[in-house]
Amino acid sequence: MSRGTLITIEGLDGAGKTTLAEALARELAGSGRPPTPGGHPSVSSGRRLTPGGHQSVSSGRRLTPGGRPSTPSGRPSTPSGRLPTPGGRPVRLLREPGGVHLSERIRELVKDPALTVSPQAEALLYAAARAQLVQERLGPLLAEGALVLLDRFVDSSLAYQGAGRELGVERIRAINLFATGALAPDRTLLLRISPTAGRARQGTRALDPDRLEREGEEFFARIAAAYEELARAEPGRIRTIDAEQSPERVLEDALAALADLL
Repeated sequence: MSRGTLITIEGLDGAGKTTLAEALARELAGSGRPPTPGGHPSVSSGRRLTPGGHQSVSSGRRLTPGGRPSTPSGRPSTPSGRLPTPGGRPVRLLREPGGVHLSERIRELVKDPALTVSPQAEALLYAAARAQLVQERLGPLLAEGALVLLDRFVDSSLAYQGAGRELGVERIRAINLFATGALAPDRTLLLRISPTAGRARQGTRALDPDRLEREGEEFFARIAAAYEELARAEPGRIRTIDAEQSPERVLEDALAALADLL
């Protein structure tokens, strides 16, 4: 069976996750075209332990001179100056919550500032959206050998609901192990930015803040601290990148952090 690769991008709101995800997708796909709306290119080789004895998808990782110009990662570029598709595999970009119809509907609910959503309901809604994405889109892509870039995954729930909402990281982890069948990323890029800088960036956006973006400073401080703890616990999987640099430098650092996988 073909095996894909799963790369997730994490960080506080305002860290530039979507900007990086789209730039990586273009770079890795070797195309100047922007990603298809609603389904950014992504890579996944993550291990998946499904209940009921279903077949797993895994990269084998634990639960991990032609004189042409080179890219920021030091790899030879194509004549267009972009990376060739890794190993000839398709590159797909997905986002969370979302990526499939049901999950996009859940996204509307959890982000709607007009709704009152309890912390427990919020955690379960995110897990439900994630479960549907894994079953309907992410799992099949990985089984086909695709490289999947995923804008947020389980680490977001551990940080936002586990720490931010103070529901407990391990309780949220257990919920998401069930929701995803224990699918784990091959690599996670954590964009590190201070809560103050992240909120300042958000303030420049034309759109109104969503329900979570309206939370207070203590909420985002807990999330930032949780992300740091996760990175310390899994340094092999989670690579931190200074998100307060220019987008171009962030992309260079991301490609360097992925070089061994690509």
